[in-house]
Amino acid sequence: MRNQGSKNQKKERAAAVQHAQQEFGTVPHSFVFHRGRVGKNVRQLIADMRKVMEPYTARALKVRKNNSLKDFVAVAGPLGVTHFLVFSKSSSSINFKLFRLPGGPTLTFKVMQYSLIKDVVSSLKRHRMHEQQFTHHPLLVLSNFGLQQIQVKLMASMFQNMFPSINVHRVNLNSIKRCLLISYNTETQLLDFRHYSVKVVPVGVSKSLKKLLQEKFPNMSRLEDISELLVKDINLSESEAEQDGTHNILELPQAYAGRGNMKAQQSAVRLTEIGPRMTLQLIKVEEGLAQGNVLYHSFIHKMEAEVKEILARKEAKLQLKAERRQKQEANVERKRQQREAHRERSLAGIRRKRQQDGDSDAEDPGAPEQQDAAEQSEESDAEYYRQEVGEEPDKGESGEAGT
Repeated sequence: MRNQGSKNQKKERAAAVQHAQQEFGTVPHSFVFHRGRVGKNVRQLIADMRKVMEPYTARALKVRKNNSLKDFVAVAGPLGVTHFLVFSKSSSSINFKLFRLPGGPTLTFKVMQYSLIKDVVSSLKRHRMHEQQFTHHPLLVLSNFGLQQIQVKLMASMFQNMFPSINVHRVNLNSIKRCLLISYNTETQLLDFRHYSVKVVPVGVSKSLKKLLQEKFPNMSRLEDISELLVKDINLSESEAEQDGTHNILELPQAYAGRGNMKAQQSAVRLTEIGPRMTLQLIKVEEGLAQGNVLYHSFIHKMEAEVKEILARKEAKLQLKAERRQKQEANVERKRQQREAHRERSLAGIRRKRQQDGDSDAEDPGAPEQQDAAEQSEESDAEYYRQEVGEEPDKGESGEAGT
């Protein structure tokens, strides 16, 4: 029974590993790197963005000066990388480009403002960031992206495809430890990029009892009776004095990690910003990888009809390319068949020639024998010359010796 149980456990572990590998290969992956010369703060911003994109990003990606964008594209295909997040710096601004592989589009942003993780955490009285939060991807929340402009739709689609999709009916709530909020301001046309840590705590009980549920025993030296702990709020630290309300209280559909977070019970969802923080302005949208037609430009405005015309030309170009490829494949197949037919004809001709050569040899069987008799006659003449003269005959004299 023990051996049977161990075999079943091995099979289950192997199946779980295989399922995890398949799932890991089907989700979006990303590279976060810089192009050109950047400063120390931008390098730290890149490291912070890699924390946001974990676990489906290359956290230790090394970039050399002579690496080109084609080098990253060549490596991205076998590794299953679907997005590039590229930072660059000019004399007047910091730029952020978002690439969708393999064929685009490319979104170019200007970083108006940014704050690093260390800046955001230093402003908190107590931060809530630990390594276990980065074993799962963040929950993406888009705000005010329901507009009909083509650039807004493209931004929403790009941000959504950067992270794995979530089935709200089957998702495990314990895997949601972080939240990424991207909100769009229609008046200023700026994007606010915020990264939060998610914490769920039970409500409906006093804060002192909540500390007991979390195994944090409060100071009860000023209490006359233990019942006061349940009906009164004793002095708490300032970091715990957070106000909960209807804006963040909900009924949990399943149990959540933490004491008191039971299914169908009221709990409060608290968000603590952990950084980084960015304010972005969309500059332009290109249909290829940093090349191709410009679908949107913040300084050069195009009408909706012009954008549709560009997309129609792009579609016609792709269709023409597909037709040319089909024609080329047909020509290659036709030439291959011609080569095969020519080869068969050549082999048939070689076989016929060999048969003809074999028949000509059979019709003249005495030719080799006559050649052998002539050689024997020359040898006998040379031997007769040696016996009569006592010397070796010179070349051409064997015939005279025999005469």
